[in-house]
Amino acid sequence: MQITATELKLNLGYYLEHVSEEDIWISKNGKTIAKLVNANVSAVDSISGILKEKVPADIDRHSMLDERITRHAPHHDELHD
Repeated sequence: MQITATELKLNLGYYLEHVSEEDIWISKNGKTIAKLVNANVSAVDSISGILKEKVPADIDRHSMLDERITRHAPHHDELHD
């Protein structure tokens, strides 16, 4: 759902109730400035939902996280430079 900042200010209670159903994109002067998300849904789960059709279901999220950490962690020799 996309709304303006003015709409959010005028109806904050309504949008706080409905953010559990879907993310709310907030715009100001025609530009998206913020995204209101359900605090009970992790970013990984949110992205998994978006990518459901594009990513194989059998991918292990923990393995992906470990691989990313390993790939971006400084190497031992870089720590002593």
